[in-house]
Amino acid sequence: QVQLVESGGGLVQPGGSLRLSCAASGSIFSINTMGWYRQAPGKERELVAVIGSGGSTNYATNYADSVKGRFTISRDNAKNTVYLQMNSLKPEDTAVYYCRITRTGMVYWGKGTLVTVSS
Repeated sequence: QVQLVESGGGLVQPGGSLRLSCAASGSIFSINTMGWYRQAPGKERELVAVIGSGGSTNYATNYADSVKGRFTISRDNAKNTVYLQMNSLKPEDTAVYYCRITRTGMVYWGKGTLVTVSS
C-alpha cells in the first residue's frame, strides 16, 4: 500500500503564493507519475499539473491551461515527495488540492488539502 500526505494548504490573499507538498510512504518503489488535482465546490475534480518519472520521460510536465505560468510542479525522488509551487493565486484557485501518484499500474490519492484564496 501507498500512503500520501499533503500539506501546505491554507488561506492566502489574491496575488499571494503557497507551496504544497505531498509525501509518499509505504510501498513506494517504482513510483511513476506524480501530480496534483483540485476540486472546487460544486465542480468536478480536474488536473492541475503532473510530472513524469525520470528516464526516457525526463520528468516531463503537463499543466492545466488555467495555471500555466503561475504554478510549478517538481518532485524529489530521494524524499518521495512532489511539490506544487503556486504563485499569483486567484480566487478561482480556491479548491481542495489532491495529490495523485501512479505506481505499477495502480493509482493512489491523498486526502486533500484546502487552499482558499480570498481577501
